[in-house]
Amino acid sequence: MKTPDSRFYCPLISVGTITLDENESSHAVRVCRAGVGDILQLSDGLGHYADAVITKADAKACEVQVDSIIEATNPRPKVSLGIACLKDDALEEVVFHAAQTEIDSIVFLRTDYSQEPKNSDLHKTVRRAELKSLVSLKQSKKPWLTRIEGPVEFSEWLKSYKGDLILCDIDGKDAPALETLATPATLLVGPEGGFSPKEIEAIQNFKGGAVHAMKLGNTRLRARTAAIIAIGKIVC
Repeated sequence: MKTPDSRFYCPLISVGTITLDENESSHAVRVCRAGVGDILQLSDGLGHYADAVITKADAKACEVQVDSIIEATNPRPKVSLGIACLKDDALEEVVFHAAQTEIDSIVFLRTDYSQEPKNSDLHKTVRRAELKSLVSLKQSKKPWLTRIEGPVEFSEWLKSYKGDLILCDIDGKDAPALETLATPATLLVGPEGGFSPKEIEAIQNFKGGAVHAMKLGNTRLRARTAAIIAIGKIVC
């Protein structure tokens, strides 16, 4: 009896017999070579786990038996990342790394200096980012799936948002302590070139929560680098 060193995604964990979807079934049976009697660690990304025994090792519809469900002891993360839309595959790169940490969601923001086509809905990028977040959930063995949201116009997002803001700023101060932040709190990372003066003013005048300016170091960073360092300063 073996347990593959990975978690398997199952959005509806329940006691009894469960059939995994084709992707997870193939990963378990073909990639991990798991067979009848082996144990798979399931996660629903919503704070629930289960040890499941394989009863039918089918690469298209693997059946498992769940006897009990385990609830995560740590609550859902309260910090999210709001990052401006970037060119090429930069957003996917950010998601791949950020979603391995305990961060609630990643919001793609359309800003004045965003580097993606204004008439694009970023559908493919969002879908690939969701898949990378799912891979990161399983690889990192964390209990909560990092949600992918947007793209949304930054001005509209700011109007509806309630919570603390943490603006990454080379002239900012040390990172605020996690326990001092409101729920929710969002790290803001602008595009290459940063937020526009109008957007900076809107952030500084934000009334829906506290605004923190956080310094990441003494050098100017690429947006994708800034996002990961910022998360590390707050949640890691």
